[in-house]
Amino acid sequence: MGSVAMDSDYGATRELSSLQKQRALYRPALPPCLQVVFLHCRQGTAVRVEYGGAAIAADSGDAHVISHAFPHTYGQPLVHFLPKTDAAIVTEHPVVRVGVVFSGRQSPGGHNVIWGLHDAINAHNPSSKLIGFLGGTDGLFAQKTLEITDEVISSYKNQGGYDMLGRTRDQIRTTEQVKAAMNTCQALKLDALVIVGGVTSNTDAAQLAETFAESNCSTKVVGVPVTLNGDLKNQFVETTVGFDTICKVNSQLISNVCTDALSAEKVLLGEEVAASKLTISDITKQICDAVQARAEKDKYHGVVLIPEGLVESIPELYALLQEIHGLHDKGVSIENISSHLSPWASALFDFLPPFIRKQLLLHPESDDSAQLSQIETEKLLAQLVETEINKRLDEGTYKGKKFNAICHFFGYQARGALPSKFDCDYAYILGHVSYHILAAGLNGYMATVTNLKSHVDKWKCGAAPITGWSRGPAASQIGKPAVHMASVDLKGKAYELLRQNSSSFLMDDIYKNPGPLQFEGAGAEAKPISLCVEDRDYMGRIKQLQEYLEKVKSMVKPGCSQDVLKAALSSMAHVTELLTIMSSPSYNGQATI
Repeated sequence: MGSVAMDSDYGATRELSSLQKQRALYRPALPPCLQVVFLHCRQGTAVRVEYGGAAIAADSGDAHVISHAFPHTYGQPLVHFLPKTDAAIVTEHPVVRVGVVFSGRQSPGGHNVIWGLHDAINAHNPSSKLIGFLGGTDGLFAQKTLEITDEVISSYKNQGGYDMLGRTRDQIRTTEQVKAAMNTCQALKLDALVIVGGVTSNTDAAQLAETFAESNCSTKVVGVPVTLNGDLKNQFVETTVGFDTICKVNSQLISNVCTDALSAEKVLLGEEVAASKLTISDITKQICDAVQARAEKDKYHGVVLIPEGLVESIPELYALLQEIHGLHDKGVSIENISSHLSPWASALFDFLPPFIRKQLLLHPESDDSAQLSQIETEKLLAQLVETEINKRLDEGTYKGKKFNAICHFFGYQARGALPSKFDCDYAYILGHVSYHILAAGLNGYMATVTNLKSHVDKWKCGAAPITGWSRGPAASQIGKPAVHMASVDLKGKAYELLRQNSSSFLMDDIYKNPGPLQFEGAGAEAKPISLCVEDRDYMGRIKQLQEYLEKVKSMVKPGCSQDVLKAALSSMAHVTELLTIMSSPSYNGQATI
C-alpha cells in the first residue's frame, strides 16, 4: 500500500534555527564493532555475531509462566556484536524492507534512532527501504506510511520531538490491534518492524514478536529503549534514550528555581523523579519539619522536589486510585464514581481539595496507569503544608515567618528539548544495532548498548530477548507477563550517595547551576550520576565470564595434571556452593565468603 498523507505535516522539512542547523551537522561516532568498512570501492560490514547463553527470568516461578506465554520467543540467547577477527568482510547484503514506529511519549533523541537505522540499512544495501508509520500505532494499523529518505531525515538529525512521524495512543495489545499490525507487515512485505518506546511499548513488542512467530509471519520485531522516564532499566539496559537530556534540562530549571528562592526567600515546590512509601500525613509533616528547622537558622527559602509518581507511592492514594480505576473499568461515569466508592475511600476522597478530586477521576493512560502528569501533587502538598504551618503558628510551636509556596511543574519542558550529545550518540548507535538484529534474523529482541559511562569507542553493542527480563502477571498492570518497570534501587550506589548527603542537602544551600544544555566544551561529556556511579556492564561481564569458562575448559581436559584437576574441582565446588546460596529466593545479599 502506498504512502497516505495525514492531517498533520509529518516528515515535512523543518524550519531550523541557527543552533538547530549546527546540531544537524553533527555526526555521531560509532563504536569499533559497528564500523562500516570499504573494500574495493564497496561498503561492507565487519560485524561478527556471537551468541551467548539463554536469557531467562531470574525468578523460577516467573520463568515457568513466561515460557508458557511465550513458547516461541522465550529462552533465546543473548547476542554480542563484535568486530570481525578475520579478513572475511561481507560486501553483499540482501535488500530489506523495514518498518519503524514511535510508540510512547516523545523523548529527546528518538529521531536519531531512525537516522541510525536508515544509515545502517543504506550502508549495507542502498536498494533497501525504511518505512515510517505516521501517527504512531494508529498509523501502523491504518498502513499510513512515509518512506524515510536522506531528504526526509535531513532536518530531523539531532533534533527533539517526534514530529517526523508523530505518535498517538501507543498501544498494540488487543487481538484486533495485533491482527491489524500483522496485516500491515504482511501487506508491505516487511522483513522487520522496529518499535521505538518504553516499558509498555516493549511489552507490546514482545507479544507481537510471539504472535508473529506463532502465525509464521516472516516479519521480525525489534524493540529500542527510548523513554524519558528512565524506568526501562535492568541488567541489559543501563539507561534509556532521552534520560540524559531530561536530567540536564531539568537540572538547569531546578537550579534557576534554587537561585530565585535564595534571592527572594521563598519555598518552591517542583517535580522530579524519586520514590516514597510514606503516607500523605507523613510527607506533610516531613516537609513542615524541614521548613521549621531551616527557619530556626533564619533560612526562609528552599526547594522541595516532588516526584511525578509520588501519588502512586502513597499507600492510601494508590488504593484510592485503584478503586477509581476499577469503577472506570465497570463503566461507571465520572460523575457517579464518588458515590460508588467504599466508605474509607469516600472519606479520603472528600478530605482532598476539589481540584485533586477532579484530577484523580481522569481516565487512566493506555497502559492502565494514572495520568500522573495531570495530578497536581505539588499544589496538594503546598496546601497541606501551609495548613500545618499555620496550625503550628497558632499553637506557638513554630515561630518563623508565614509559609508561602510557589508551585512549578516540570513535566513537559524537557520532552521536546534538543537531545544532549550523549543521547544523540546513544540513539544513533541503537539504530545501527537494530539493523544488525534484523540482519541476524532475530525476533523479539531489544537493541542494547552497555559500558555507557565510558567513551563511545568503548561502548559494547548487543541484543537481549525482551522476554528475558519480563515479569509474571502478578507484577504486571495488564494481567499478563510484561517488561518490568524499574523503580529507584534503594540498595544502589546512586541512592546511597543521595542518602549520605541528605542532611547537608536539607540544611545547607548547596546550589549549583550547570547552565544550559552543552553540546561542546565544558559539560558536554557529563553524564547522570546514576549512570556513572553504578557498575552495570552486565552484558560485558557475561561475555567475560564466557571467556573465563572457555579458558577453564581448554586447560582442564583429559591429559591435564592431577594438581590442575584438583584445583579446578575445589574452586568450582566453592563457586557452585556460593552461587546456589545467592540464587535462592531467601538470599538477602549477606552471603559469607
